Amino acid sequence: MGDAKLRPLALIGAGGMLARKVRELTPAAYAVHGFDLPDFDLSDETLVRDLLGELRPAVIVNCAAYTNVDGCESDPETAFRVNGDGPGILAAAARELKAALVHISTDYVFDGDGSVPWREEDRPAPRSVYGRSKLAGEEAVAASGLERCFTLRSSWLYGPGGKNFVETMVRLAREREELRVVADQVGSPTYTGDLARAIFNLLALEDRAEAVPYGLYHFANAGAVSWHGFATAILAQARAQGEPLKARVVTPITTADYPLPAPRPAYSVLATDRYRRVTGAAVPTWQESLADYFRFDRS
Repeated sequence: MGDAKLRPLALIGAGGMLARKVRELTPAAYAVHGFDLPDFDLSDETLVRDLLGELRPAVIVNCAAYTNVDGCESDPETAFRVNGDGPGILAAAARELKAALVHISTDYVFDGDGSVPWREEDRPAPRSVYGRSKLAGEEAVAASGLERCFTLRSSWLYGPGGKNFVETMVRLAREREELRVVADQVGSPTYTGDLARAIFNLLALEDRAEAVPYGLYHFANAGAVSWHGFATAILAQARAQGEPLKARVVTPITTADYPLPAPRPAYSVLATDRYRRVTGAAVPTWQESLADYFRFDRS
């Protein structure tokens, strides 16, 4: 198959952590074209229409977001411009170009007051600027009239090539004898490699389903754990790989012991039943994927 026959894929936020795995795991049928700051601002409607109009992609995958949760609290204008307006602009461009869109959203659209995994039909009630801006992005995509769209909420992302909790814990464990980690927030850590595969599993439905079930999906690695439990597992993996760690104890603390500008959901486990049913794909546990990350994918 020559390059001329490959389907162009516009990867928005191409320099980010998730985009790195999307690029790496893109099926052979696609040709990836990366777009990112400073040359590409997804909130600039004219620029988006011009650059995507030149490429005429078959698929747009939006990995771009303003993800500094605490920074969003002090700069809501940027948060809503990037996380809210930008996805709507991409969706309008996708509709005009007859392209499919995959848009990545977040568990922060929920208030975190639940005790069972959040389903797609549960009512969002974000408490932070970040969560509200991401919900605004979901709503802008839905209001665009674009039919060929998958909005994919995920949580607690980590992977190679970006700032994330796993690498922060390993770095601090090299420097300190004690780590103090929040134990009253529970979620599902998600490896970017698994989320990238989920993106392409959903896109593959266009080739094998007569009535493609577009819409909203949740994807996160299976199981639930607190940040404290996750940190403990991270250090166990690091030691198994021979990391020289100074830390000997991981002390559980409460959210109140570690105040931050933005409120965090206390419980943000996502139910993945719809994704598994529609794609037929298995969802690895967070423990399995963390072990794989340490064995094969740490940079």
